[in-house]
Amino acid sequence: MGTFSLLTHLDGSAEQLATFSERSSVEGWLAAERALALAQAEHGVIAADDAAAIVLAARFDTVDLPALWQVARTVGYPVHGLVEQIGGALPPHAAGRVHFGATTQDVMDTGLALQLVRSLGLLDRDLGLLGDALAARVTEHAGTVMPARTHAQQAVPTTLGATLAPLLAELARHRTRIAEALPRLGVAQLFGAGGTAAALGPRSREVRATYARLLGLRDPGVAWHVARDGVAEFGWLCATVAATCARLARNVVDLSRTEVGEVFEPYTSHRGASSTMPQKVNPISSEAIIGLSGAAGALVSSLPRIQEAGHERAAGEWQIEWQVIPQLAVLAGSALEQTRVVVEGLRVDADRMRANLGLEGGLVMAEAHMMHMADRIGHQLAHDLLYEAATRARARHTPLDPALREVAAEQGHTDALPDVTISPEDYLGEATTVTRVAVDHWAAAPALPTTPVPVAELATRTRTPQSTPKGTRS
Repeated sequence: MGTFSLLTHLDGSAEQLATFSERSSVEGWLAAERALALAQAEHGVIAADDAAAIVLAARFDTVDLPALWQVARTVGYPVHGLVEQIGGALPPHAAGRVHFGATTQDVMDTGLALQLVRSLGLLDRDLGLLGDALAARVTEHAGTVMPARTHAQQAVPTTLGATLAPLLAELARHRTRIAEALPRLGVAQLFGAGGTAAALGPRSREVRATYARLLGLRDPGVAWHVARDGVAEFGWLCATVAATCARLARNVVDLSRTEVGEVFEPYTSHRGASSTMPQKVNPISSEAIIGLSGAAGALVSSLPRIQEAGHERAAGEWQIEWQVIPQLAVLAGSALEQTRVVVEGLRVDADRMRANLGLEGGLVMAEAHMMHMADRIGHQLAHDLLYEAATRARARHTPLDPALREVAAEQGHTDALPDVTISPEDYLGEATTVTRVAVDHWAAAPALPTTPVPVAELATRTRTPQSTPKGTRS
């Protein structure tokens, strides 16, 4: 029985969990064995009748799972027991053609590739849904003025759309990364014990190409038994996607503080309620996202270790990825789902944003005043003058404008003061433009061309021959 995880039990992506479930894993191995038999029959390595029999026997409903895992605990890997069970359901000749020339990691890596392809498809789909929702918010709030914050303090005026735009741009880059990674990750493995495919015979290249085609994968041409950069790339993709989600979530947590009160998660009765404080509406989705991302970040440290495997087969490094890759996929998929909940239901208090701009009596406009005066007296002198004015205003708890006029008069620079009042709306720079650019970049981001293959479809892949065998060999 697996360890109970409260985090994924409450907030886990059901589809990612299913993708890396026990059944999905076994189905992937069975699909690899079926594809191998069919590919070998097509190229005359085994008899077509033997291949057909193997395809019928290599079904999930014929696998004795307790017996499979009992053997796996003895052997260390599950494929030996799986091959025995498939062979046990066949006549002797056909049984001798199961797993013909392949090695355990060929089957398990191919099954993993099927899972990675599906997982990437799910991540891309969920990125698309989140990005569309975020693009709508960016557009909606392109002109909603609020304080920009640097080092957790008010900096200059901005808009909510402009503050969300960099997050949308990140999502667009993630979509590009996934599209670029798919060809590197969706690759079959069929190179035998030492990566030379010697046991697969003289038709090994042709068999491998057909094997990959039957599974909807690509033939890499070179073994990747110990070349785990692709697997590590997948793990890093998951972690960085989750981290982007956490950045948005942290902003929501900060801006929903009672003292700030600018944005809030969606509200339904008792959502985020406290067991003791009736007034509480906790940002539960944002908290979950931060937790999911933090867990993913911790797992990332193991990714370089899986790339350390030496020679032609790992000696412990492979087992690391068995643990961390499924978890990273689930954490990323779960973070995307929860982030979409937040974005789609985001509540915005534009009046509070505008009011917060005046919390320090206009200090948020210090840079705007400085740049206006710099045209007349130079940047450094204007900076020093505004610094002194801001210091006085803060110490006296008075607005910036009278302090600025006082300092300017003392230093003989009243002629450099602005002729008109500068409002936050007057100092937004490219805020509106960057929202438009971010939305355009999102619209142009590449999406994967196909929908994710359901786990159940693995059971039907390679179930029947997809081409006529070129010959037979007993």
